[in-house]
Amino acid sequence: MSGLYLHIPFCEKKCIYCDFYSVESSSTMESFLGSLNHEIDLYASFGHDGAVFETIYFGGGTPSLLSPPTVGQILDRLHRKFLILSSAEVTLETNPGTVDLQKLQEFRQVGINRLSVGIQSFRDQGLKFLSRIHTSEEAKQCIRMAQKAGFDNVSLDLIYALPGQQLQAWEDDLATAMSLSPQHISAYSLIVEEGTPLARMVDRGDVRPTVEEVEAEMYMFTMEYLGVHGYEHYEVSNYAKPGYLSRHNSLYWNHDSYLGFGPSAHSFWSGNPLLEPTRWWNIASIGRYCEMLTRDQRPIGGKESLERADLLTEEIFLGLRSGGINVHKFQEEYGINLFERYPQKLSRFLQENLLTLEREVIRPTAKGFLFCDGIALELST
Repeated sequence: MSGLYLHIPFCEKKCIYCDFYSVESSSTMESFLGSLNHEIDLYASFGHDGAVFETIYFGGGTPSLLSPPTVGQILDRLHRKFLILSSAEVTLETNPGTVDLQKLQEFRQVGINRLSVGIQSFRDQGLKFLSRIHTSEEAKQCIRMAQKAGFDNVSLDLIYALPGQQLQAWEDDLATAMSLSPQHISAYSLIVEEGTPLARMVDRGDVRPTVEEVEAEMYMFTMEYLGVHGYEHYEVSNYAKPGYLSRHNSLYWNHDSYLGFGPSAHSFWSGNPLLEPTRWWNIASIGRYCEMLTRDQRPIGGKESLERADLLTEEIFLGLRSGGINVHKFQEEYGINLFERYPQKLSRFLQENLLTLEREVIRPTAKGFLFCDGIALELST
């Protein structure tokens, strides 16, 4: 199966921590939408070789700034160009403060069946620091409106390890989330990304990041707390009620194919058995994106072909961050028995309770998730 991603690069206000490409002005919205439609047309051939698409994801930016009719028109175009399952998961990233009940009802009517709501914090002080446009009460109201509008698959994004945040405050955020009964939660630690306003604040000494020990304590608490409340920890930062894991994000972690549309969007395609799997990404500029498409050019900024060794390394990294590595399937795919190649390392990780082995699947323990990237690096070198 495959997925479709649409990057909508407009925000009312850029958050200080975000390094995704977006702009605060909507003056180029009309030309962007025309170019987006044209880009979709240029990739229609990818749907002619039997490819079936099971997910559509509107990310950004803030896709909920679009009108429901516009989202509906984009979905109609995708359905005309690609073979999309009637049961496809169709997600719209949504920010409180950009929707009301009627708009949410209309999003559902045009085909959105899953919302990913950017809450980030249920404390006004935290929201102000993160430069979010909504209040805590508006965040809670957004979830209630989504449920009233008929959405039964709602995900919340939350951020922990804010400067000065204590464990009790993070526990309060999780408790508030539980009171709203979402089907899915993405919980991320605050990361200082290069080139963001937050990074400049840290460089100037205006902000002091949370120490690693406190961040680790919050992460361990998150895994335990959400597990007790019935959420499966199926990826480093993602938790879902049974049957509600993100099918779209799982495509990324499983090395399935996906097409990305819009400035800075990434694609990965392994659907042609005669060619090496290829990853490519669009230019991160609305102006250049639109200009190239007026010349009937795909707005690709760079690309790479992935050899077997590249896929092997990624398989280890992605597997240890999500569902684990099936040792038998890995050997069938790559001709490598991990226990024969890394006997001492795997033995040590198992003895130190960083990894578990159950039914031929290697998975990180709760403690191991703290070090999964380092473990993956050791197992791929």
